[in-house]
Amino acid sequence: MKKLEFNLKSNRFLTICAIGSLLVSTSSCTDLEIEETDSIISAGFTGVENPDSFVEGIYVGLNGRIGDQANLYALSEVTTDELLIPTRGTDWGDNGIWRQLHQHTWTAEHQFITNVWNQWNETQLAASQVLDERSSPSAQNIGDASFLRALSMFVILDNFGQIPFRDTSVPSIELPQVLTGQEAVDFIVADLERAISNLPSVGPNGNTRFASKAAAQYLLAKVYLNKHVYLGNDSADSADMQKVVSLVDEINGEGFDLVEGYFDIFKKDLDKETIWWIPTGVGNRIWNTLHYNQGTEISGGGWNGFATLAEFYDLFEGDANENYQGSGQEERRGFVPKAGTPIGQAPAGTNDSDGDGFADGSNIGNGFLINQQYAYDGSKLQDRAGNPLVFTREYKDANGNTSLINNSERTGIRVIKYNPRFGGFTEHEIFFRYSDAYLMKAEAKLRMGEDVTAMVNTLRELRKATALASVTEQDLLDERGRELYGEFWRRNDMIRFGQFTRDWMFKDDGAVGNENLTRFPIPATQLNLNPNLTQNPGY
Repeated sequence: MKKLEFNLKSNRFLTICAIGSLLVSTSSCTDLEIEETDSIISAGFTGVENPDSFVEGIYVGLNGRIGDQANLYALSEVTTDELLIPTRGTDWGDNGIWRQLHQHTWTAEHQFITNVWNQWNETQLAASQVLDERSSPSAQNIGDASFLRALSMFVILDNFGQIPFRDTSVPSIELPQVLTGQEAVDFIVADLERAISNLPSVGPNGNTRFASKAAAQYLLAKVYLNKHVYLGNDSADSADMQKVVSLVDEINGEGFDLVEGYFDIFKKDLDKETIWWIPTGVGNRIWNTLHYNQGTEISGGGWNGFATLAEFYDLFEGDANENYQGSGQEERRGFVPKAGTPIGQAPAGTNDSDGDGFADGSNIGNGFLINQQYAYDGSKLQDRAGNPLVFTREYKDANGNTSLINNSERTGIRVIKYNPRFGGFTEHEIFFRYSDAYLMKAEAKLRMGEDVTAMVNTLRELRKATALASVTEQDLLDERGRELYGEFWRRNDMIRFGQFTRDWMFKDDGAVGNENLTRFPIPATQLNLNPNLTQNPGY
């Protein structure tokens, strides 16, 4: 059964170690005595020999960082009301590593937390090597590396609140300095402004696999939107919010815009919504939620893991207990088809892998899968024990008690944005999207005291949702949840709106209201290696 897609072995990179390439694994450092073979950041470092291929290697390294279902994705989504992974029998137990995230009981030894720290600090250091003047980087190299370093530092700042930064011009034996607060924000902003100056303008019909001006503008807007959180301020500065508005307008000026057809956005085809996509397989966004008996002709079946809370599902318009096509739901909630699509009625290029006359994956719904699921011929699917495959709102054990453990195969509303009918392992995951930028602009205006009701309703009309009479901060957070679920931003959003520490189902009582949990702990190994780091409060 395919579940965990990370290496549990102890061979991890440490942030005091430099790397020659993100594509080649090296042995981890065990103390501050760094040998010549451990690092190219040493007395003999004279720059990256081939910056073009080195930058390409950094981009390739993002495939695993973004495409994984663990690590950054789990920290961003499973820690919120959007996703959880109950233990069904013995499956998805994994020593409680998933449950700890949802319950907010993680520790400084949690593997995903350690992985995120290591992976994104590695990416930061690799980008710094390119930016070293001894590497003689081209303007394109400078643009790419500045963007990639800023992205890496943003991830670390957002999750940990402090960034270890190694100056590649100093000897490896010197410990990385640590950036926090205003200093960290200023560093990231400077990198992104340099990226914007050096990256090409690439519209929505161009190659948006690599960073562009619009991608850097998007990330810079994200930094300004969250800046008051990183500085520990109670409210956002109006000047920062105006910068968000201006940056989003510039992205729009590059040709990006809102589009109709919500789930079509998540096909491989280019569209005006997609600012930046990663060429990594989307199978982790498909099979980790589907039951073992769904999609068997494409992949051998799902992994029966990820699901959502009923309270999050209830943010969407439609019947609380079903989501069949035509049951009054808004477009973003998707629907459950009651049969497959005959291959003769399917779009051109659709596959019929098993020759049964139905388009692959066409009996699998989009969005939120609840209640009875169906086979291609319209018959009711069953679980492996022969029970009707009915996905429930509740999470209950064998004794009927609400629980995250000892669940059946059928508990939990399933969540699926990338559909196997468009390719079960298509290498096209969206990371930056214009509707996110659009809602960032709306939020910035709202924080400046403006009425953004009409602006939000423009998006809701496209998504076939009822117009709102007014828009509050709560409404805007809910709208971001409806539009961007499963796209890495729920934790970030909930922290900014002051709701990450509120109660929800299965959260540990001691975690409710604990603001220390808005930052993850610095991995214990890193505190020993770099005394410049300070453990975050509460750990």
